[in-house]
Amino acid sequence: MLKEEQEVAALGAPHNPTPLTSTAIHIHSKTSVLDHVVWSLFNTFFMNSCCLGFIVFAYSMKFRDRKMVDNLIGAQAYASTTKCLNIWVLILGIIMTILLIIIPILILQVYQ
Repeated sequence: MLKEEQEVAALGAPHNPTPLTSTAIHIHSKTSVLDHVVWSLFNTFFMNSCCLGFIVFAYSMKFRDRKMVDNLIGAQAYASTTKCLNIWVLILGIIMTILLIIIPILILQVYQ
């Protein structure tokens, strides 16, 4: 046996009259959920194809409501839906813009 083990064995159990207590520390980590409101506003004003920009903006407002009441699971669900819809609205808006440029050029070339 080591010297420290012999000393602990000789001393026995501690004779402390106070009961043992434990302390629990709860650390609340604020999960950062991205806010897509600015992107939704851009899509609403400039890329509002088939009025999807308004729908995306409504989802981003629902996200903010959930975030304000500390419903992080609901906020994350609305954030992912908003991100997906923003991507689709942006792609559709770019395609429609390109088509609005290309189609008149093609029509002008056909009639010349």
